[in-house]
Amino acid sequence: EVQLQASGGGLVQSGGSLKLSCKVSGLTFENSAIAWFRQAPGKEREGVACIVSVSDDTIYTESVKGRFTVSSDNAKSTVYLQMSDLKPEDTAVYYCAADWAPLCSWYVKFDSWGQGTLVTVSS
Repeated sequence: EVQLQASGGGLVQSGGSLKLSCKVSGLTFENSAIAWFRQAPGKEREGVACIVSVSDDTIYTESVKGRFTVSSDNAKSTVYLQMSDLKPEDTAVYYCAADWAPLCSWYVKFDSWGQGTLVTVSS
């Protein structure tokens, strides 16, 4: 059974930083695509960042490029999302998700999801 455990959310002021973690089990971590999604109140869920550890392939949605960095620790089977220069529009519930194929694409159907962690950015 694939399990993903997201953590690290919280309240931060605009311009601040947070680091989210996603602990993954039940799949071949290095060869899987692990992605971060977010859903703000009243909005559709959107992909934020994705990484495949074996190739270090990463993708980001345009609005977070230069501010967010996705990384992985194979020894800990954990993916991180370092978020800097946070803005109120980054406020959302952040989810991590996994797919067995080693490909980062927003067209991939991610089958396994963790619970969300709330990020609130105050202005």
